[in-house]
Amino acid sequence: MRILITGSSGQIGTNLGLHLQSQGHYVFGIDKRPNTWTNEIETLHQDLSTKYNYFTNGIGYTEYPPDLDCVVHFAAHAKVHELVEQPDRALENITMTYNVLEFCRHNNIPIIFSSSREVYGDIHRYITEESYADFAFTESPYSASKISGEALIYSYAQCYGLKYLVFRFSNVYGRYDNDLERMERVIPLFIRKINNGEPITVYGEKKVLDFTFIDDCVAGVASGIDLLVNGNDANHTINLAYGQGNSLVNMAKFIGEALGKEPNMTVEPSRVGEVTHYVANIGKARALLNYEPTTTLYEGIHKSVEWSMDWWEKSGK
Repeated sequence: MRILITGSSGQIGTNLGLHLQSQGHYVFGIDKRPNTWTNEIETLHQDLSTKYNYFTNGIGYTEYPPDLDCVVHFAAHAKVHELVEQPDRALENITMTYNVLEFCRHNNIPIIFSSSREVYGDIHRYITEESYADFAFTESPYSASKISGEALIYSYAQCYGLKYLVFRFSNVYGRYDNDLERMERVIPLFIRKINNGEPITVYGEKKVLDFTFIDDCVAGVASGIDLLVNGNDANHTINLAYGQGNSLVNMAKFIGEALGKEPNMTVEPSRVGEVTHYVANIGKARALLNYEPTTTLYEGIHKSVEWSMDWWEKSGK
């Protein structure tokens, strides 16, 4: 298969790209920044948040490889609280999705779109079956950008026959997520701070989230690509997570245990715009993709700590 991945320098894009290449597939990446972790993915550096008006041979005036089988659209500004403070970045997310959809429409290529558990909001915290998302309760500009992206996907399927899968991810963590100088992510941030004996702040004592180890996420997306490219099925919205909840407090304690250090932890209220309880219903992923996540948070945290410490040591960061 020939797969184009937007956001290919990010965590999921890097892991998926390397996985697909290991399976013998051709991968072409698009990202506005270089990949911090690998140079093995052929990547075009391009900012997709600028509105383009020419799509015959590619987004803008850049020609992409011909005869693509699928586009996987990961590119987005993804920090919920940052988009509360800078809502213009949410608008850029919508523009990116529009541009990618236009490329897919003009070139008749199916698309996989990375949405988020944030679309469920907080008010329906115990209702996470895909068809029950109520978009009247949008709680942040980031979730609004993902809801808008989903709406564009569904409209392109309706108007232009575009085939798609939408994956709603939930707190993906693990390998290739610890470039803290570029973007702070809570698990690698806690790993570094706890290891250095620095204090950490947990926002939400009772916050429960569904943490997804990267290998489980990649396995689900790869199965979705196979489903879509082979024409076996299409046009589904699917939760992709572990299917069990865990608190941020427990997550921090697991990191401390893996490092052999006691976390110096302060607990503050949850921040504006953040979901405080989410456990995914993954029955649809199981039924459509034979998806079966295997890595518990405890196991995944230990793997993440081992990988992060090794990477930081080798990179001198």
